[in-house]
Amino acid sequence: MWFSLEIHYAVTLLLAVPAAGFLLRLFLIQHDCGHGSFFKSRRMNDWVGRCIGVLTLSPYELWRRGHATHHAGTGNLDRRGTGDVDTLTVSEYRDLGLWARLRYRLYRNPAVMFGLGPAWLFFLRYRLPLGHMREGWRPWISAMGTNGTIALLFTVLISLVGLKAFLLVQLPIVVLAASAGVWLFYVQHQFEQTYWAQSDEWTFHEAALLGSSHYVLPGILRWFTANIGMHHIHHLCSNIPLYRMPAALTAHPELVALNRLTVGQSVRSVNLALWDEADRRLVSFRVARTIEEGPQVCREGVD
Repeated sequence: MWFSLEIHYAVTLLLAVPAAGFLLRLFLIQHDCGHGSFFKSRRMNDWVGRCIGVLTLSPYELWRRGHATHHAGTGNLDRRGTGDVDTLTVSEYRDLGLWARLRYRLYRNPAVMFGLGPAWLFFLRYRLPLGHMREGWRPWISAMGTNGTIALLFTVLISLVGLKAFLLVQLPIVVLAASAGVWLFYVQHQFEQTYWAQSDEWTFHEAALLGSSHYVLPGILRWFTANIGMHHIHHLCSNIPLYRMPAALTAHPELVALNRLTVGQSVRSVNLALWDEADRRLVSFRVARTIEEGPQVCREGVD
């Protein structure tokens, strides 16, 4: 990509696409290390995860802790807010004031969710673990250690190629990889017939199998995403490494059709933003509005 700057920046941007794919795959190897599943040795998992975290701009221990919380409470309406996509129920959204509704709509806008949001997450939020003040010094050690190593690596690269060339090459890679990563995380849990329940009804196995999709991708995309699309199996048994997912799916063919989500279906799921507790499905703002207006329409008809 650096050499291609002498040809045309369009070539550089074209090369950024596979480069972002490789960075995404590295992040998913880091993900397996966080689950302790990529290597047999816990120490090897942790050190490889920390090193990859420098390249992915993700403090390894900080990310691992948040992701473990996500696995422990995915689909639990009473444990939202850590390591997941913020999701309100229809009734919660109905009770919000005007400005709170606008903030939630802005957050759920695709340009924010898959554009500004990933950049904010990887460039800013992971640099300071401000939401982890009560968890002691470990999140700060993880973040500051990663930040220091990133600063050292970037300083060396800038000294070799210059600031302008560094930004022209590195920024599109990180932005594309971050957006792809957030997209994957989104479609793995945000589909119409996903699973949400209150704590008294929530069970781990139901949440794992019913609240995680089987995202069916073409072979090359499945390689770049390291089989993370077989997410229902991953949530059911996270100590299976992602590179064993196809074998696990073959061994349990009854899971092939469960929560099967194609690329086209995943694109249509972007409009789903609110959980309808009555119908137990995700709905769009437009559908939620009809749910909200329904009782009033009925009362007017009676009157």
